Amino acid sequence: MNGGQLLNPRPLAIAIDGPASSGKGTVARTVARTLGYAYIDTGAMYRAVALRAQEEGIDLGDGARLGALAASIDFRFRWDGEQLQILDGERDLSREIRTETVGRGASAVAVLPAVRAALLGRQRALGADGGVVMDGRDIGTVVLPDAGLKIFLDAAPSERARRRHAELVLKDPGLTYEVVLADLIARDKQDSQRAAAPLRRAEGARLVDSTGQTIEAVVATILGHVASVNGQGDLAG
Repeated sequence: MNGGQLLNPRPLAIAIDGPASSGKGTVARTVARTLGYAYIDTGAMYRAVALRAQEEGIDLGDGARLGALAASIDFRFRWDGEQLQILDGERDLSREIRTETVGRGASAVAVLPAVRAALLGRQRALGADGGVVMDGRDIGTVVLPDAGLKIFLDAAPSERARRRHAELVLKDPGLTYEVVLADLIARDKQDSQRAAAPLRRAEGARLVDSTGQTIEAVVATILGHVASVNGQGDLAG
């Protein structure tokens, strides 16, 4: 695979949705680099809003102030080797937004219509010309409903909790799997039952189950869907 070469002749907008820890971020980044596409991490945008709100002492239920905050953030995405950085202007937020506290805050602010409205226009503009992979909870349903390829990436809750625990226990050795699983189930419920753009499989989205699958296998499956949309052969070879 050549990450610097655009392999498909028709640049697609690819929407990848799914619940927390389904692997969509890693998969989306790999697909984007393989195709030579841009990658937009919309979940990181909500995490950035939550981080800034926590820093400024803004209540996570204050929709008006959070909407204004979301509109004020100077979002930029930049590759640093194999790593994608999210910046607010020149400030790199990439590490700071990856805590469990910020993750819970992101789920809280993501239910607020004012925050979603502030970010929606930016996200749609980034995907308007194709040649982009965008992942989140509502990309295929709300942000890019006309995307050339929609993927719903899922995995069993136990599998997703195992992955998340393996990542977090390196920072917090006392954290138990049971706590991570309970938190993940709560976040799933919040994401799927929220009034604003709930998590669901978009019409026409292709289901990819990552349970027991390697990242490479999941990426190969999605590249196969890209190839089928463009009437090509195997893009994963």
